[in-house]
Amino acid sequence: MNQIRQASIKRIKKDLEALGKYNSTPGQGITRVLFTEAELQGRAFIKERMRENGLEVREDEIGNIFGRLSGENSDLSPVWTGSHIDTVLNAGMFDGTVGVIGGMEALRIIGESGLKHQRDIAVIVYTSEEPTRFGLGCLGSRALAGELTAEDARRLTDSGSFSSTDERESSLYDVLERLGHDASQISNIKRNPGDVHGAVELHIEQGAVLEHLGMKIGVVSTISAPTDIKIKIQGTQEHAGATPMHLRKDALSAAAELILQLENFARSAESKSTVVTVGKVAVFPGATNVIPGEVNFTIDMRSAVMAEKKEILRKLDSLVESVSAIRRVKITKEITAHDAPADADPHIVSLIENICQENKVAYNKMVSGAYHDSMFISKFAPFGMIFVPSRKGISHHMDEWTDFEDIALGTDLLAHTLFQLSNEV
Repeated sequence: MNQIRQASIKRIKKDLEALGKYNSTPGQGITRVLFTEAELQGRAFIKERMRENGLEVREDEIGNIFGRLSGENSDLSPVWTGSHIDTVLNAGMFDGTVGVIGGMEALRIIGESGLKHQRDIAVIVYTSEEPTRFGLGCLGSRALAGELTAEDARRLTDSGSFSSTDERESSLYDVLERLGHDASQISNIKRNPGDVHGAVELHIEQGAVLEHLGMKIGVVSTISAPTDIKIKIQGTQEHAGATPMHLRKDALSAAAELILQLENFARSAESKSTVVTVGKVAVFPGATNVIPGEVNFTIDMRSAVMAEKKEILRKLDSLVESVSAIRRVKITKEITAHDAPADADPHIVSLIENICQENKVAYNKMVSGAYHDSMFISKFAPFGMIFVPSRKGISHHMDEWTDFEDIALGTDLLAHTLFQLSNEV
């Protein structure tokens, strides 16, 4: 890597720590939820740093932020990089932000190296990769893929938990309008195949595979896609002491049976990438001496193989039917998201691998269990992803950590990949 200057560990550390100060839960991890005061301040900081790096800055109608480094021929389709700065609640300071800060640093060292490149290169902050506020992830990249419209934005509400107004709840559409965006034009930001030459996202692994292997770099081959499901079980709320076991219609016992079988479905799947998680359970009325009359729970299913997700859904339907009949409860299922896995572009994967090999950087070719904005970018552009290690595999937690030296190495590889892509004509 002797043509392009090396990424500055000091600068990356300084910018990540500075961004981490925009936080609504100091001392309890980092919480930067979409369009809250902390997130808006973080956005302002990023736009200022982009301008300081000589990038042309603009924001689209869903709030995606673009920082552009001009090439020799802006008529050619651009090359993209970037990630997100919003967080889950009480998170760490590396998820998403590494791809934004690393992306800005990559463009800086390309620009300051004085090397000519043909295509424009843009670093992007995608709006709300996390579903924390509006219950749906990847809002900005979904809109770019044409899978989120103004009508969708009107339907997505935040229940008032993160609203800065006196309104009981705010829709995404209304929040965008209050911030000066023309939400009615969201569909106009859609990109089509050919509009972007290629996109590469730098990200922390969020798992422990790289650390376990003793490697500093992961090259992503496929992004596992989520299927999100809501289950409601309605039984009969009765006295815990006075109702014999054979007369009960216990919603929680039915839920337990479903949950354990779902775990078995995932364990028996052929692909090791297939996982099922029940992460949220609400029991009503939730009293010690009352048989639960209603249970609501969520299912997060992911796999790199779409056929396996479909098979688990088929099994779930059969299971719901049998449990409902045997336990005499009513079970309803709502699929709120059912996304297809995304395969990284073979050319970009090969490009990253060659750059690693030329610079004697050991890497692991791997599946991403977490989903990323790149999954939606893949619908209109070839993409690749570079992973850097997560200590102990911890993410979405205040103890999340990635060494700054590893981020700098990932940034160097990113810069060379973007530079080579930008000179393909």
